[in-house]
Amino acid sequence: MVAAAHVFVADLSAPVLEAGDRHHLERVLRLRVGEAVTASDGVGRWLACRWAGGSVLEVDGEVVAEPAPAPEVTVAFAPVKGDRPEWAVQKLTELGVDRIVPLVAARSVVRWTGARADGAVERWRRVAREAAMQSRRSWLPVLEPPATFGDLAGRAGAALTVAGGDPPSLDHPVVLVGPEGGWDAEELGAGLPSVGLGPNTLRTETAAVAAGALLVALRSGLLAPHG
Repeated sequence: MVAAAHVFVADLSAPVLEAGDRHHLERVLRLRVGEAVTASDGVGRWLACRWAGGSVLEVDGEVVAEPAPAPEVTVAFAPVKGDRPEWAVQKLTELGVDRIVPLVAARSVVRWTGARADGAVERWRRVAREAAMQSRRSWLPVLEPPATFGDLAGRAGAALTVAGGDPPSLDHPVVLVGPEGGWDAEELGAGLPSVGLGPNTLRTETAAVAAGALLVALRSGLLAPHG
């Protein structure tokens, strides 16, 4: 069955559309009653349905469980001003990155605290959910609250993006992308492995997407490990 749309629901045993998803099916995609839709719970399980109109989905298949991709790919990046971070979240989700983290570095320009941070992360989560529907993911990415460099540097498999660094590797599936002003001396001296993304200087959001794309391609076998 080729589905006309993919949605996320709270309960696969009784799949019901949220108001925004119903509007998307009715007004944006202009689905007809009876068209095929896949519904997922966001944690790897999905099933075939048919849209019955309104908020109702009629189950048309058995639940399929997909294992979580391994290793888990995490991209942490220092947000910049404007809407470019949301673009990065959208693309990282479409690519298949599992965990996305706003990074607070020494030279970060954007300082997220309190209600501002909470609101920004909620926006990112909405962007990721919409992108996961578009790309038909069964696993929603985890959007974490802002984390400091020290918090992220302590994670197993963490590496810094640095010009001239080693090729990306699944040995280091947690990639930290610094702010526009770059890493400071203390961060560079933290002893983390370095990862390079090519000869050109990339914008922060471009580097985040490039890192995510390369790691997911390595994990899926589209790229062979270096060396």
